[in-house]
Amino acid sequence: MPRAISLLARNSPLVSTQEQRHILAQTSSTPPFESRLLEAGLSPLNATGITVFQVNVGKLCNQTCRHCHVDAGPDRKESMTRDTAEACIRVLSQTDIPTVDITGGAPELNPQFRWIVEQARGLGRHVIDRCNLSVLLLPAQADLAEFLAHHQVEVIASLPSYRSSQTDAQRGDGVFDKSIRALQLLNELGYGIEGTGLLLNLVYNPVGAFLPPKQEAIEAQFRRELARHHGVVFNHLYTITNMPISRFLEFLIESGNYEGYMERLVNAFNPTAAAGVMCRYTLSVGWDGTLYDCDFNQMLDLPVEHGAPRHISKVDVAQLAALHHRRIVMGNHCYGCTAGAGSSCGGTVT
Repeated sequence: MPRAISLLARNSPLVSTQEQRHILAQTSSTPPFESRLLEAGLSPLNATGITVFQVNVGKLCNQTCRHCHVDAGPDRKESMTRDTAEACIRVLSQTDIPTVDITGGAPELNPQFRWIVEQARGLGRHVIDRCNLSVLLLPAQADLAEFLAHHQVEVIASLPSYRSSQTDAQRGDGVFDKSIRALQLLNELGYGIEGTGLLLNLVYNPVGAFLPPKQEAIEAQFRRELARHHGVVFNHLYTITNMPISRFLEFLIESGNYEGYMERLVNAFNPTAAAGVMCRYTLSVGWDGTLYDCDFNQMLDLPVEHGAPRHISKVDVAQLAALHHRRIVMGNHCYGCTAGAGSSCGGTVT
C-alpha cells in the first residue's frame, strides 16, 4: 500500500482536496490518465462546445450519503449568493446554451434555486433539477413539487436501489420509504407519465466498489420492481460510476478497496467513452462562481486552465468562445468517466 494511503487509512476527518489529488496521482498501479489518452490519440482533450450549463449552488443537503463526491450534508455552509446567481444568468443570457443543470447538495435548499429556475425558464432554456427526492417531503418545501411541475423542470432523482435495505445502507435509515413517497407525489403531478412533458429520470449508483451493470438491464429491473411494488413509473434510468472522490474515496481507503477499484477502472478504460465524456460539452459553475470542466473537478478544486477565465463574473462575450473550445483539465479520477460504457451526468456514454 502506498505511504500516502496508509497514512490516511485511519479514523480521521474526511481527507482534504489536496490529499485526494495526491492519492489519485501517486497510486502505483494507476498509469497517468493523460498517458492513456495519448495512446488513444485523444490528447490533448478539448471541449467541443457547451450544451450544458451546470450550476452547483452549494453543499447544503438534508442527507449524508456514503457515496457522495460532494461531501454534502446538513452542516455544510457553502451556498451560492444572489450576486453569483445573477452572474450565471447574465452569462447564460449571452449564449444559446440549451440546458441548465442545477445541482448541489440538495440544490432546492439554496435560497437562489427557485430564482435561477424562473430566470432560466424565462430565457427558454431546459432546466434540470438533480433531486435527492426526500427534500420534496420537507415541511419547508411543501410546494416544491408543484413549483417544479409548473416550470416544467426535468427531475433527475437519485435512487441507489429498488430495495430498501440497499438504498438505506447508502443514504441513511428511512430514505427509501421517503424516496418512494416522493416519487409517488411526482407521478401524481404527471411526472414520468408519457405525454405530459414532465420528465422524471432516475440515477443509479452502485452501493459498493464495483462498476454499474448495463444501463438497459438495470433500468428494466427498476421499472418492473418499482411499478409492481409501489406503482411508480419513470422515463429513464441513468447509471453513474462512483467516482474515487471525497466520501467515496474515504470509503474505498477504509475498506481496503482503493487499489482494487482503481485497477478495475483502469482496466476498463474505453477510448470511445473517453472521446464522449461530458466535460467536452459541459461548463460547471461552483457555488462561489469558480468555473470547472465538470462537477468532479470542482470537488477536487481543479478549475479551468490554459487561459480560460476562472470565474463567472469575469466572463464576457469574447471569452465565451474560448470556453467553448477550452482544453480540459484532467486527473486520474477521470478513469471513472471512461470505464466500460462510460459515465456522465446523463448516464452511460456509449
